[in-house]
Parts: sequence; structure tokens; C-alpha cells
Amino acid sequence: MISIRKSLAPKLSFGILLLAVPVFVIALGLLFNKSRQMVREEAVGHANSVLGTTMQRVVCKLGAVETATNANSWLVKQYLQPDSLLILAHRVVRFNPHVDGCSVSTEPGVFPKFGRYFSTYSISQADTVATVIEEEYEYFDRIWYKTPKDLEEPCWVVYFDDVDSLTLALDGMVASYCMPLYDDANRFFGVMTSGFSLLRLSKVIEEERPYPNSYFMMIDQDGYYYVHPDSSRLFTQTIFDDANPRQQAGIIALGHEMTKGKQGNMIVTIDGVHSHVSYQPVPGTTWSLALVCPESDILEDYHQLTYIVVPLLIIGLLLILLLCDRAVAHAIRPLNQLLDKTQSIASGNMEVYIPLSPREDVVGRLQNSFATMLQSLNFHLGSVRYTTDQTKRRNEELLQATRLVEEADRQKTVFIQNVSHQVRTPLNIIMGFAQILSSSGHSLPEEETKSITGMMDYNSKLLNRLLLMLFDSSEAGTSEELVIASKHEDVSCNDVAREAINYILKRYPQLIVNLQSEVNDDFCVHTNRTFLMRSLRELLYNSAKYSDGKHVVIRISHTDTMVRFVIEDTGKGIAEADCERLFKFFAKVDDLSEGLGLGLPLSKRHAVNLGGDLILDTNYHDGCRFILEIPLTNEKK
Repeated sequence: MISIRKSLAPKLSFGILLLAVPVFVIALGLLFNKSRQMVREEAVGHANSVLGTTMQRVVCKLGAVETATNANSWLVKQYLQPDSLLILAHRVVRFNPHVDGCSVSTEPGVFPKFGRYFSTYSISQADTVATVIEEEYEYFDRIWYKTPKDLEEPCWVVYFDDVDSLTLALDGMVASYCMPLYDDANRFFGVMTSGFSLLRLSKVIEEERPYPNSYFMMIDQDGYYYVHPDSSRLFTQTIFDDANPRQQAGIIALGHEMTKGKQGNMIVTIDGVHSHVSYQPVPGTTWSLALVCPESDILEDYHQLTYIVVPLLIIGLLLILLLCDRAVAHAIRPLNQLLDKTQSIASGNMEVYIPLSPREDVVGRLQNSFATMLQSLNFHLGSVRYTTDQTKRRNEELLQATRLVEEADRQKTVFIQNVSHQVRTPLNIIMGFAQILSSSGHSLPEEETKSITGMMDYNSKLLNRLLLMLFDSSEAGTSEELVIASKHEDVSCNDVAREAINYILKRYPQLIVNLQSEVNDDFCVHTNRTFLMRSLRELLYNSAKYSDGKHVVIRISHTDTMVRFVIEDTGKGIAEADCERLFKFFAKVDDLSEGLGLGLPLSKRHAVNLGGDLILDTNYHDGCRFILEIPLTNEKK
């Protein structure tokens, strides 16, 4: 027996070594690979975090310039005089530290005494603000003037300022927020711009870098560099210049991703350096910001770890070689005893008792496994019954899941049919009247023509309303709403109520709406005007459709923290059984009624995003009474 033990132990030791060494090496290799992957993932997360933080600073700076311009643009139209425009441009620069320069430039003939050109310009110089009327030059083709005029909306532009008509121009590259100006007749008469030096923006962007050699770069929709550590590339080179399609396909792919306004991460070789690039578009502009982190910086700690692990690997293999023989000899000692027990069980003797071993090695676990197996055989029938019960329960769960899928499919079909019906009706009306007008020429009486065009206008607005609600209810609409709802302004409660009433009266001229306000006309709430207006319009729209149309009331009151809009009507009201699903998307009291079941749910979501709520007063039984509450000062960002 002793000779067998002595011969078996070396054999087991040698076999274990043959198995352990490859496994050990492979496991260590996998560990290294996993560590490298984790380091990369951590670097991506860190880079995205730094990029996100930097993007917030950029957005805050751009937002401050936009706010300053938007807040003062209405004064241009109200005080359209040369002296007033000089004061206004001076005021924007003086009271807004983020603005380096502001100008108001007009179309030819706005001020006849100045001839074709009139442009005021203010610029911050040290601790003073210089404001003058620019000398005459052809500024109408400049990008900061032509772009907002063509787009008919505010926009951001970046340009290299090579015009110095007053020796007051910002040096070098300038980022400007340009707003087209229109008079009361909606005629374009000029552009108001507020800008700052890109050098200041570069300093804001470079405030935080995750690695010593990492850097930021920003490009426009054409790929031109606006921010880059190599200043010689700014405005003169694009990200695609000198990029070999075969050898530098990564840079070209990165350029296309950034110019298309996409967000993501890439591994790219830039200037011969293998780097990780995180990029995302700058909101409200056509620019894209990227953070470039060299991989040598990212994996620096990982490479240092290699010098520690390799010596540990050699020492570990030597320890395995020395201790393996002793461990094997000690481990196989109780095997013969276990062999006798198992042979007795194999012969059919189930009364054999195998005690549990206190050992934690392989042999001890083997003995405990045999002991557990013996106990398990005695409970085999019970286990079979348990398995049967579990199978039955899972079959029931699958049946329930199948029913839910079928119900979801049915609801999808009903929704598609409902959308088709709601869109087809106004569309058919518009197409029918359009065919009448095209085939009749000028033979129809003027009154009938007005009636037809009125019906076409009504149904086109109805169709637009349905499509707008569908977009708002989608994921893209939700994301857009959260962005827009974070932009607040002072809104007169009485003015917004009157505007909502006038909007509804254009569709329902016979409707009688009584406005009862406990606040003055100058009482304002700091919120988002767009979504407050949409909520009030939708509530009035429902009152117009489902009430008697003669007893619609809007009551406005306030507390120390909230403003309350109560919309009340007299009519059939809403059944108690339908109240619970009133604010659920695509749920309608009557499947054949007009609408998609989106109006009230969207109104409630608007209210919640504004920091308030929309509720149905169930204690009112003469019709419907909805209560819309929003905070006086909304701090939501």
C-alpha cells in the first residue's frame, strides 16, 4: 500500500503540473486581457464624463450669450432709432460678461440719413466698453449677416474677423449668436449679433483634461477646425485634409460622424498616435466637440502592472512545484476508505453511512459529495414532484405572457386604425376641396371660396395638431420637450390665458369663454411659455368639443408658491369609470370619437415637466373641471 501511495503521488503531482501551468498561464492572460478591457472601459467612462462636463460649460456659455441676445432683441424693434441702438449694443456688452462684442446692423434705407449702411458695434476693452457706428463697408454678404437672414431664424456662426472698420474688431476667430430682426409687419430689417472670441471658448474647454497629453478639438459641419492645440490648423484645415483613405480610414470615419452631429466613441490613429476619441455635438449649433486621449496615457498604469505580475508568475510556479507533491500525498489518504463505502453502495446496500468530512480539499469535497448524493437518492421522488410543479407554474406564466403579447398586438392594431381614421378624414376634406378649387378656376363666388379655404385651413391645422401630438408622445418628442421645457421666461398669466382663448375662438367662434382672474395683468410666472400655452389650449379645446359651449370659465389664482389655472365647463362630463385612464396615452373614452387619446396625457406631462401638475376635480359634477398648477419660480434645469 505504501509503495502504491509513493508511486501515485509523483504521478499525480506531475499530471497536476502539466494541467496547472497552462491553465495558470491562460488564466493570467485572460486576466490581463480583461484588465486591459476594464482600463479601456474606465478610460471611456472618464473621458465621456470629462467631455460631458466640458460640454455643460460650453452650453452654459453659449446659453448666456443666447439669453442676453434674446432678452434684448425685442428692444431693437421697440426703439428703432440710431441712438437707441447704440445704447442697446453698449448695454448688452456691459451687463453680460460672457459677451465680448455686440452689433446691430440694418438693411439699406432703414435710416435714410445714414444712406445704405448703418451698423452699431460695441466691444469690451479691458474695463471699458467702446460703442460706435461702424464705417461703411459691404457687410450684407458677411456670414454673420447673410446666414440668419437666409435661415430666417437665430443661429451660431464662427468666422475669422478680417474686417476692422473701427479698429474695434475682435482679434482672430469669433463665435457669434446671430438673430434676424423683423418689424411688426414681419419684414426683415436687420441682424443683431452677440459674440465672443474663440480664444476664450478654448480656455473654457481646456480647463479640465483627463490625461497629461489629452486635448480637445472642435469642428464645424464642413470639418474645419475651430478648436485645436495646433493653431495653424484653425479655419484653414479640415479633419479630412491629408487623410489617406487606406491608412487613415479611422480619421475619415471620425470626421463623418462628427460632421453629421452624432455622438459616440472611436479608436483612431491621429498624427501617428493611437488614441481614444469621445465626441458629441454642441447643442444648438452645427459644431461637434471631441476629446482625444492617447492610448499610451490610458494604459500607462496597465503597463507598469506587467513588471510586477511577471516576477510573481515565476515565483508562483516554483511554489506549485515544491508543494504539489506533499499536497497530493496528503490528499489521497482517505480515498481507500471512501472506495470501500462506494463499492458497498454499488452492490445495492443503501444503509451505508458516509460521514461528512471537515476537510475542504478535493478529497474532502468528494466525500461530502458522496454523502450528499446518498441523501439525495432518498428524496428523489419528492424532487421529481417538485420539478413537475415548477414546470406547471412556468407553463402558466408562459400562457399569461402569451396573452399579454396578444393584447399588445390588438392594441397596436386599434391604434393604427385610429390614427388612419383621424388622419384620413381631414386629409380627404383638404384633397376634395383642393380638387374643387383646381377644377372650378375663378368661377366660384367669393363667399363660397372663403368658406372652402376656411374649411381647408381648419382641417390642415387639425392634421398638424394630430401629427404634433404624435411627435410629442414619441421618444424623440419627449427628449426635445425636456430640453425646451428647461428654458424659462417671465410669462404674464392673464396674457397667456387670453392668447389661448383667442386661439380656440378661431376654431370655435361660437364658444363663450369667461376669464375670471384674481391677478393683475403684470403678474408673471417664471416658466416655459410654449408648454404652458399648449396645456391651456388643449383644456379649452376639450371644453369646446365636449361641453355646451356657453359656460366655459378660466379662473386664475395664486398662492405663495403656485399659480392655479382652473378650466371649468358645463356639459356631460366624464364618467367615474373613465377617470382612472383619462391621463393614459392613447386611451379614449369613446373609440369612435375624434382624437388620438394624446391631448390630456401630453398636457399632464407638460405640467409635470414644468414642476406642477394637472388634475381632474372629481367633486365637480356639472361638467368637467381641470386644475393646472405650476410653480411661481421654476428652478428646473
